[in-house]
Amino acid sequence: MNKLTLCTVGVAWMLGSCSLIPEYQRPAAPTPAQYPQGGVYSLAQAGTLTQNADWQQLFHDPALQRLIGEALVNNRDLRVAALNVQAFQAQYRIQRADLFPAISATGAGKRQKLPRGVTGTGKSAITSNYSATLGLSAYELDLFGRVRSLSEQAMLTYLGTEEARRSVQLSLVANVANAYLTWRADQELLALAEQTLVANDHSWQLTSRSKSAGKASALEVVQARTAVESTRASVARYERQVAQDLNNLTLLVGGPVDDNLPSRPLADELVARVPAGLPSDLLQRRPDILQAEYQLQAANANIGAARAAFFPSVTLTANAGSTSKELSGLFKGGSGTWTFQPQINLPIFNAGSLRASLDYARLQKDITVAQYEKSIQTAFQEVADGLAARQTFNDQLDAQRDFVAANQNYYDLAQHRYRSGVDSNLTFLDAQRALFSSQQALIVDRLAQLVAEVNLYTALGGAWGDGHASIARLMQ
Repeated sequence: MNKLTLCTVGVAWMLGSCSLIPEYQRPAAPTPAQYPQGGVYSLAQAGTLTQNADWQQLFHDPALQRLIGEALVNNRDLRVAALNVQAFQAQYRIQRADLFPAISATGAGKRQKLPRGVTGTGKSAITSNYSATLGLSAYELDLFGRVRSLSEQAMLTYLGTEEARRSVQLSLVANVANAYLTWRADQELLALAEQTLVANDHSWQLTSRSKSAGKASALEVVQARTAVESTRASVARYERQVAQDLNNLTLLVGGPVDDNLPSRPLADELVARVPAGLPSDLLQRRPDILQAEYQLQAANANIGAARAAFFPSVTLTANAGSTSKELSGLFKGGSGTWTFQPQINLPIFNAGSLRASLDYARLQKDITVAQYEKSIQTAFQEVADGLAARQTFNDQLDAQRDFVAANQNYYDLAQHRYRSGVDSNLTFLDAQRALFSSQQALIVDRLAQLVAEVNLYTALGGAWGDGHASIARLMQ
């Protein structure tokens, strides 16, 4: 009978391959087949990186590369994301275990004294009973794929959390890069403000001496001082921003950051140009899109579990073992026992609960379809914005450099004419303000261009080719 029981369980388990999960079909991408062309997008898709490049090839500043490496080890958000992956992996293993029968061995012994009034013999008695059993309890035969559907849903949820971890990692790389570039830009702005403050203070001192000699008016002295005080305010503002930038970078890196890191000045070559590729590549590159699709597939699998709940469920409890009144006779001939207890549960009336559960599962799938499509649309928009920024920032920086050169010429001429007594101090102060403002704008524009390139790298999904390899390893 033991062999019959095991054969019954084995056949039922093999029959449990039926699945009521709807056939999954990837929704069509709700975006154009190509990125915008022409105009501000002219030559915007060209790049210098290869398709297998990662962030180490993207950033050419050794200090930045070191900070990103430290952040990938120490950042707490990334650590939480990695732990979430392990947690969902454990949940998947728990759910998957329900596909197999849980076999347990049990040994028990009992000795009991009965009073003489109970034994009927006028004497008290001591009874003994010992047993040893091996069997399974309440194992569900997955005839309609309910347990298998739940297991598949747990697996897909787990794979989605792995993509969420990759998304956090990609965002971390971009955030560290942007924070570092912002820190360097504010340092340059602070140095520029300090240099301008020295020049403005020198001009104020000269104007004050000219007033004492009767060559300048009180108004000109006041005007020169306003330039000094305005620049002092800029110095204080940039000092605050540099300190806050360092604090932000320290938080992202997850450890102390040396504020005297050797670095290269902000320049176009600090960040390599990434190739744009095709819109369809986003479906394989971007971890947030892959995560949204895994969530969609998980919702699809949940429909199968909701459908299977309408059908009968069969559970088995079976065991075999030995029992005896004496411990020494527990495994002797004639002491064997067995139990086989199948149970079937057929839903008849549940006030529409099962129907509502199925409707809820279908609505959840519709929601995840919309979320998946939105993630594709968002990705397409971010890439298109990045491509537009690439070309326009090049043009803007060229114009801003020419503007700085023109203001430098204006400043030099105004200073010469003021020192020669041809023009008033007002023209010279105006030239100082114009030069300082244009130099500030050039640093800000250069920072914006580098940040836009980093954001385009993020929008394209980061290091290409890593996603499918990691997922293939997870699914093995």
